[in-house]
Amino acid sequence: MIKIKDLSFTYPGQQTPSLKDINLEINRGDFLAVMGGNGSGKSTLCKALNGLIPHFFDGDYSGEVEVCGLNTLHSGISELAMKIGYVYQDFENQIVRPTVLDDASFACLNYAMPDYEVRGRKALEMTGLEGRAGDYIWQLSGGLKHLLALSGTISLSPDILILDEPIAQLDPYHAKKIYNTLRSLNENYGKTIIVIEHHTDFIAEYCKNVVMLQEGQVLWKKTVKEALNRVEELESCSIFPPQVSQAAKYLRDRNILTEQAELPIQLEEAYKLFSVLPRYLDKKADKTLVAVSDRTAGDEILRFQNVSVSYRAVKGEARSILRGFNCSIKKGEKIALIGSNGAGKSTILKLAAGLLKPLAGTITLGNRQINELSAEAVSRKISLVYQNPEEMFIKDTICGDIEYAMKARGLENYAERTKELLAQFNLDILAYRDGRLLSGGQMRRASLAIGVALTPSVLLLDEPTANLDIATRKQITQTLTTLENQVETVIIATHDMQLVTEWANRIIVLYDGNIIADGTREEIFQDVAVRERVGILPPEIYQMGQLLSPPIECFQVQEFADYFIPA
Repeated sequence: MIKIKDLSFTYPGQQTPSLKDINLEINRGDFLAVMGGNGSGKSTLCKALNGLIPHFFDGDYSGEVEVCGLNTLHSGISELAMKIGYVYQDFENQIVRPTVLDDASFACLNYAMPDYEVRGRKALEMTGLEGRAGDYIWQLSGGLKHLLALSGTISLSPDILILDEPIAQLDPYHAKKIYNTLRSLNENYGKTIIVIEHHTDFIAEYCKNVVMLQEGQVLWKKTVKEALNRVEELESCSIFPPQVSQAAKYLRDRNILTEQAELPIQLEEAYKLFSVLPRYLDKKADKTLVAVSDRTAGDEILRFQNVSVSYRAVKGEARSILRGFNCSIKKGEKIALIGSNGAGKSTILKLAAGLLKPLAGTITLGNRQINELSAEAVSRKISLVYQNPEEMFIKDTICGDIEYAMKARGLENYAERTKELLAQFNLDILAYRDGRLLSGGQMRRASLAIGVALTPSVLLLDEPTANLDIATRKQITQTLTTLENQVETVIIATHDMQLVTEWANRIIVLYDGNIIADGTREEIFQDVAVRERVGILPPEIYQMGQLLSPPIECFQVQEFADYFIPA
C-alpha cells in the first residue's frame, strides 16, 4: 500500500533535515498512529505521502515514496489526491467555499463527478454535520470547521486517509464521532487510516499499530499494545502514555504488581487489574472545596451583563450564540471555559478583547465599558492568543512578531523584553524563523510570547495546548503559572481536561450560550448531570477512580496509585 525507501528531506534554510533515511511500509487496511514530539517530522512525513513534498514544498529531497503503486515523485498531486486524502493540522486553509455543503462537495465537483452533491451530503452525515448543510463557514466554531475539512476529504472516497491531529480542537462528543467514523471507514470499507496523534487514550482504543518518530527518524513500528507499554520511552519522546498505564507502571516499579505484569492501556482492562488490588488508603485525603463566593474575593476586573450575540446570515435568520449572558471575572482568577464545540467559548473571548460587538448588553473592563474605549486602550489591558496560532504572525521572523506591538507603542525597552520572552518560551534558536513555517507546538509557544509581550492585565487563550506534545504542554502549564506575577487574570477556552484539572481554580461550563455550572474541579466533575449534558470527559485516571468501589476521587496518577501502596 505505502512503501518508503531511504527518504530524506530538508526545508530551505534549515541546517538539519526534517526527515533522515526513512524506511517504512504501511499495509492496506492498517489503522496507524504516528507519534513523536513537536518538530520530530510527523507532519513532514505525511506531506511526503501525498506528494506535497516535493511538488509543493521546496527543499532537498532524496529517496522514494510509493503509494498505491504510484511513485509520488513522478505522479501529480491531483492524481495522488484520488488515492490518499489529507486533513491538515491547519485545516482551515483547505476550506474554500462559502457554505458547508458547497465545501463538502467541492472536491468531487472539481473532479467532475456527477453525484458530487450526494457525496457531499453523505460525508456531512458521517461527520455529524448533516444539520448544518446550509450554514455559512463563518458561522462554524473551530471544531466544527475541523469536521467540515474531514467531510471534504471523505467525499472523494480515497483508499488512504491521513489526519494531522484530528481531535485537537474537538469536544469529547465530536472527537468520538471522528474516531468512530474513521473506525467504520477502516473496518467496513477497508480504508487505510493514518493519524498524527498525541492522545494515547484514543490511540489505545482505535489504532492497530504505532510508528514512533524522533528527530526525523523512525525509532520503531509496533502494535498498539507493545507501543503503549513502553511508558518510559514514550515519556522520553514527549508523549503522554495512557494514565492507567502510568499508574500500573508506578505500582510495578514498587513491587505492588509483578515484574512480568503487562500494563493496561484501556479503562476496561485497567479496572480488572486495579479492582482486585488491596487498597491501603481507605480515607480520601482532605480536600477543601473552595466555594465560589470565597474564591472570588478579588476586585472585579471584567463583567458581562445581559450580553447577546448573533451571527448574521446572508439569508435566513441570524444564528444566536449568546442570549442574556452574565458573568463576573475577578482579579487573580485562573478560569477555564469548557463546553462543546459551538457553545460560545471563543465568542466570549473575542467579546472580551473587543473584537466582537454585542447585539445587546454591556461588557465592562474595570470601571469603563469596552465600547467606550479605543482598540489600543483595550489591547493594553487585554490580550487574546488565537485558536489558530498562525494568525498571530505578521512579520517574517518570530523576533519581529514579538517586538512588533511594543515597537508600535514606542516602548523603549522592547529589544530587551523581546530577548527575555525568547528565552522564557524556549524560542532562542527559532528567533529568526518565519512563524508560519514552524511546527504546531513551536507556533503555540511563539503565539503565547506575542500575547504576553505587553504584559496585559487579562490574558485570553483559545485552546492553548492543542497539537502539543507532553514536554510543550507541561511548559505551557508552567508558563501559565509563572505568569501570575505578570498577568492579573488568565482565561482559557479549552477541551484539555488535564490542563483544566492541573491549572484552573475556577471552571465555567457553557452550554448553548449559557453558563450551566461554575465551580472548582471537584464541584464540576462530581456533577454527573452536567458532565453528561455537555459531554465533559474527565481525565482518564479520574474515570478509573470513579469505576472502583468505593470510588476514588483523584486527578493525578501518583495520587491514584498511592491508594494501593502500604503506608
